[in-house]
Amino acid sequence: MGNRPDDLRALVESVAAQDGDPVEVVVVGNGAPVTGLPDGVRSVDLPENLGIPGGRNVGIEAFGENGRDVDVLLFLDDDGLLPNKDTAELVRRAFDADPELGIVSFRIADPDTGATQRRHVPRLRASDPMRSSRVTTFLGGANAVRTQVFQEVGPLPGEFFYAHEETDLAWRALDAGWLIDYRSDMVLHHPTTPPSRHAVYHRMIARNRVWLARRNLPAPLVPLYLGVWLLLTLARRPSLAGLKAWFGGFKEGWTTPCGPRRPMRWRTVWRLTKLGRPPVI
Repeated sequence: MGNRPDDLRALVESVAAQDGDPVEVVVVGNGAPVTGLPDGVRSVDLPENLGIPGGRNVGIEAFGENGRDVDVLLFLDDDGLLPNKDTAELVRRAFDADPELGIVSFRIADPDTGATQRRHVPRLRASDPMRSSRVTTFLGGANAVRTQVFQEVGPLPGEFFYAHEETDLAWRALDAGWLIDYRSDMVLHHPTTPPSRHAVYHRMIARNRVWLARRNLPAPLVPLYLGVWLLLTLARRPSLAGLKAWFGGFKEGWTTPCGPRRPMRWRTVWRLTKLGRPPVI
């Protein structure tokens, strides 16, 4: 972002304080110069904002093609903080213990209240954020990904810019046989914020929802998935301006290129269903 230097430095220091082997850090300046970093921390300054997935893809490549120079990559928002010193070691142990584990989603907690927003628990049954479980998606600003996942299924969808890029990667990873865990003991402190604070929120979530379905779902499920989300959006009664932006994005999702279409196998649909989130919601 370039406008939170104190938060960024605190995050980098919390990573440096982790137990075990040192964690190599790369900071991506997504259209903003990176300054004031501690010695030994690499940075990449991008001349323009490539969006969330685009910036993270640049970070992946900073560790070799598809991150091949390392085994696991952490992705942490610049206004987050690792409050515990054992998080990196927990990540290492999780991936060492389960060779089929591809992605780990951390628990995001408010630094003042300790509360976790319901939207930050990546499953339908989100009432208990302290319960770890297998899941079908993950949180973009607080996660760890085995780099073999990128090598097999490719990077985040850069064209999405913002919203649903994590689910796109998650579905491709699950289709390739990888597992995803939500771990409540791996914590990132992050201030409680509403997603609608972003000016592009309603348009992007609608457009990218359509792109997500067009890219990844078997043809019979595309209208069912999008129909369910249309009804859910109307039930949530957004503002008139928000609803207008949502329908504009929904139309854009159908009329603009969404990238390559690789529909998941029906056995992956069944896997998602058994994990509690069939790909219709």
